[in-house]
Amino acid sequence: MKLASYYINDRISYGAVVQRDGITFAADLPSADAEFPETIERFLALGEDGIAKAQEFVDRIAPCSLIPLDAYGPAPVCPNAEKILCVGLNYADHVKECENWEMPKRPVIFNKALNALTAHKAEVAIPVTTSQPDFEAELVVVIGKEGKRLSESQAMDCVAGYCCGNDLTARDWQMGCPGKQWFLGKSFDSFAPVGPWIVTKDEIPDPQALGIRSILNGQVMQDSNTKNFIFSVPRIISHISQGITLKPGDLIFTGSPPGIGYSRNPPVFLCNGDVIEIEIEGVGTLSNRIVRV
Repeated sequence: MKLASYYINDRISYGAVVQRDGITFAADLPSADAEFPETIERFLALGEDGIAKAQEFVDRIAPCSLIPLDAYGPAPVCPNAEKILCVGLNYADHVKECENWEMPKRPVIFNKALNALTAHKAEVAIPVTTSQPDFEAELVVVIGKEGKRLSESQAMDCVAGYCCGNDLTARDWQMGCPGKQWFLGKSFDSFAPVGPWIVTKDEIPDPQALGIRSILNGQVMQDSNTKNFIFSVPRIISHISQGITLKPGDLIFTGSPPGIGYSRNPPVFLCNGDVIEIEIEGVGTLSNRIVRV
């Protein structure tokens, strides 16, 4: 199942994505049945029972009750996420293209501030305070069940599904400041687009076998596969959970493949009017337009 978040008037809701006759619709769940929670994060916490109930609703809904998804304003897939956690240096080829970085022996974890969270099709505002805005295509794991001190064999029980993410980064703030300011350079407003929806884990049998690309104005910039992860999804989740309790709606960016703008010769940075897309096999395509402010 695919689950999208969106605005209905000034309220954020969520629904099951339904494709019929070549059109993508949203079957709004909270308005369909009082048993569906008001937020997608609480819905994800219902686990397989919630998904099964949602599927039953979709199977019996009349076509006239569906509204095209494009009629709504997109919202971030988990607008009430408690945490945005990220893995750095998780593709060996990406480590090699980054100067002066050693191959990690365990996952490199950092975070992005919640103000960075934004939606599919939202404009990403790049402030004049950075001259090196960069892109990073990433598979994002969406947590659906609380978990702490998990083994790798337990880790996938906490996963609700996956979405596309773009770990936008102000490289001059990340690399040009004392101590390398990963948090600040990656946490500018709207620097964490996610979407276009959550694909539940039952539709992705193996998250380590997905093609992943970034496409800038129609040109492929990154082209890899999650089979090239240094650290698998279960390893990442287990590692983080040793000290941090994972909660429903938490988002984990799993790392970027090679081809980032900063490491190109000459470097390629995002400009006003650019359209950057993140495409992941079996998940979808996240698209955002860049606006300089």
